[in-house]
Order: sequence, then C-alpha cells, then structure tokens
Amino acid sequence: MVETAAMDVHPPYLYPDYKSTRLRAPAQPLVRVAPSPLESAAPGFPASFVKESEADLTTWGTSAPLGEKMVLVGRVLDEGGRPVRRSLVEVWQANASGKYPHPVDDHDAPMDPNFLGKGQVLTDDEGRYRVVTIKPGAYPWQNHAYAWRPAHIHLSLFGNAYAQRLITQMFFPGDPLLAIDPIFNSVPEAGRGLLIAELDLEHGVEGVALGYRFDVVLRGPHATPMGV
Repeated sequence: MVETAAMDVHPPYLYPDYKSTRLRAPAQPLVRVAPSPLESAAPGFPASFVKESEADLTTWGTSAPLGEKMVLVGRVLDEGGRPVRRSLVEVWQANASGKYPHPVDDHDAPMDPNFLGKGQVLTDDEGRYRVVTIKPGAYPWQNHAYAWRPAHIHLSLFGNAYAQRLITQMFFPGDPLLAIDPIFNSVPEAGRGLLIAELDLEHGVEGVALGYRFDVVLRGPHATPMGV
C-alpha cells in the first residue's frame, strides 16, 4: 500500500503534452528487479565535501547578482518522517532574467556574471537545509506555442540510500504559468501542491530577502514527486 500511494504522486514516464517524454519514455513494459543491498546504502559526504559558501549563491561573484534575493529553507525526511542527516542537497536554476549559464541556453536574455546558478549544502542533524539565492525568472521554451516555464529551482537529493535518490523541481506560490506548464501538470493532481514552496517570512532576512520553505520527503505515501 505504501508503494502504491507513493506512485500516485509521481508523473508518468509518458506525458504527451511534455514533448520530450515522447522520445525518452519506455516503449516496453518495465521489468521489476529484485532488491539489491545497494538500495540500503548511499555515498557518504564528509563535512569537508561542501564549503559553507556553496549554500549562498549570491556571494560567488565580485558583486551582488541582479534580482530578488530569497532564502530557501526546508527539511529532508524519510518515509517515516525521520530527518535525513548529513545528506547532500544540490540546487541549480536560471538567473533573474530566466537565463542559465550554459552554452545550449539560447534564450535572448542577459547573463549575470555574478550568478552561477548552482549550489549545494549538507542537511544538519535535524534534516534541515538553508540556501540563499535569487528568485529565478521565467523563460520561453519550445514545447508548445507561447510556452514559458514558470519560475522554478531544481533540487537533487541523495538521501541516505540509493533507493531514496530524488531529482525534482520547486515552484513558487501563485504563479499563473503553472496552469500551462506540462512538466508541473504531468504530476498527478494529488502531488502538485507538494512541489510548491510556502512563503516563510520568518526565515527570510528583514528588508533584504523573502523566505520560502520547501520540505522534501523521500519515498513513502507522502513522497515529494519527481519532476525533471
């Protein structure tokens, strides 16, 4: 029952409105393999693996990046609601103009030399993480006519076992582009709200940055949906 409930929030491999899934979705029935001992283990990340500065995406340049500064906080939990400790959380995103610092991004928007759009942090003993960044901008893409991706932040989480591995996207509350985004809407309706951050003023910086909270649950009936 747990696995069935968990699957109900994840997007299907094939969602025709999301064009790239037509090319990558499996054409044959999936084959279930026996559990492996590797599923109960994951790479360990020593504290020295991550520098404290890597959790603040606004300090990597020679001056402050352009855009609306924000603080993203949350907890990473397992299927039993227990904190996932000392686990790597990676984030990447577009800049405030909706531009990725990547050579294949041909969006006609300005680059920001003071914003690399990537960072990482280890969760603490309570499973908490904190990232300082810039609210990303929306950007056009070629999926359908007048298609624009809503503002979002990508997250990659390793958990404390390979079976908990999760790559997902976090969206912002009240974004009107969510209604026309096939990536967001490929997630079953029951799971879509789990991909939207909550405004959390107390974890912002007064007069400087808004705070948002995005908790992540790895597997189980309340799992955060996959979203790539």
